[in-house]
Amino acid sequence: MNLIYNSEQYSVVEFGADTDHEALRFGGYEIMDKSGQREIYIDGPAAELFRKDVQELIASEPTMEDIDTFLSRYDVMMRHPMTLH
Repeated sequence: MNLIYNSEQYSVVEFGADTDHEALRFGGYEIMDKSGQREIYIDGPAAELFRKDVQELIASEPTMEDIDTFLSRYDVMMRHPMTLH
């Protein structure tokens, strides 16, 4: 588990690929909306697509605002409230 992005609005945690578990075959990502106090976990093919989109975004040398705008595309899918452990 690696924190790969952290801004005032969003945090993204990457979970490494694990071929022993189908859900983590491509790894997974937890995207957290701090102000909305909600999150989403994506895995499988969705995680693979997210990784590809992030690599393309990074290649364009984005600002934090650009990255936050990209992550805001996931806001409508965030249904789980954030909890601290």
